[in-house]
Amino acid sequence: MSELALRAEKLDSADELAGVRARFVLDDVVYLDGNSLGALPAAVPERVEDVVRRQWGSLRIRSWGESGWWTAPERIGDLVAPLVGAAAGQIVVGDSTSVNVFKALVGAVRLAGGPESGRDEVVVDATTFPTDGYIAESAARMTGCTLRAVTPAEVPDVLSERTAAVLLNHVDYRTGRLHDLPGLTSAVHAAGAIAVWDLCHSAGALPVGLDAHGVDLAVGCTYKYLNGGPGSPAYLYVRREHQDRFDSPLPGWNSHAEPFGMRTSYAPAPGALRGRVGTPDILSMLALEAALEVWDGVSVEAVRAKSLALTDFFLECVSAYVDEGRVECVTPRAHAERGSQVALRCENADDVMRRLIERGVVGDFRHPDVLRFGFTPLYVGFADVERAARILGETLI
Repeated sequence: MSELALRAEKLDSADELAGVRARFVLDDVVYLDGNSLGALPAAVPERVEDVVRRQWGSLRIRSWGESGWWTAPERIGDLVAPLVGAAAGQIVVGDSTSVNVFKALVGAVRLAGGPESGRDEVVVDATTFPTDGYIAESAARMTGCTLRAVTPAEVPDVLSERTAAVLLNHVDYRTGRLHDLPGLTSAVHAAGAIAVWDLCHSAGALPVGLDAHGVDLAVGCTYKYLNGGPGSPAYLYVRREHQDRFDSPLPGWNSHAEPFGMRTSYAPAPGALRGRVGTPDILSMLALEAALEVWDGVSVEAVRAKSLALTDFFLECVSAYVDEGRVECVTPRAHAERGSQVALRCENADDVMRRLIERGVVGDFRHPDVLRFGFTPLYVGFADVERAARILGETLI
């Protein structure tokens, strides 16, 4: 056994989160794609069966009240809240990330006063996940604003009295770079604008601190590090001080102050509930609720510490097992700039990843030449990391 394999055994023996792995359905595959789809929590199948057979099958429509279906968006939002550093009552679960980005960005422009107040510019991360850019362009056009796309590093220099809202990703989906949420949020506020953050690649992987850092609005998915399942509902965070003025561009009956009053005019519900739109997706939402139970007794700080240790160890193993010059790390080495992901650039990356998957190491490929490995500390161990790097080295010989 190699020295690195022996070290991996010792690190796993000392890992305070090692026992959490048993809360998931796993096999012998090294699963490093939790930044695209988290593994299945063991409690979910039985819970979903109960929702389908008893709540829907027997109770039927009574489950909206008796089984708590109606309150699920805010109840589950309160389960997500501590994982992103938010107090209860500020997160509502529902819709997709894309829909919530639209709600948040248009709502942010309206909170800032929009073009009528002279704030006629929306700033977006030019390197962001494509959908965020598409929606930012549409939201700017809809609100009468112009769109300005810059890198996160350039944001402070382009902010002005014209800036209405800024949309940024906390962690870059390709490189795993962690952006400075506290510093950038502060800069946005100093310019009098509204900060909107996309947390898809950070929630459940590292501390976010929405309340502590004064974030105005935030969105995120739940199928990556929160393990909610394919297509599980996203969430919208509306800071408490903005809730009475948050004007959603999608006012639906579910966010009405009297949803069953069937009024012809719209009156928004109080608090974060005005972020709801239509009928909640109950099956996937209650699967998410069961999935979030894996966080019982787990601190985000402990997850972050293990994430950094895992990614450090992976980079060390890659250096030892992969011939020099075969891969280039595009993920920052500095802890303060790294999410829970390592991205390696190499030739024929799509074919390399295909061969890795054939050998039981599952990551993913991003065009044109990036191997992407996501580390979910709740179920990934140090032996997994050593094995993945060793097989990568063998694949690149």
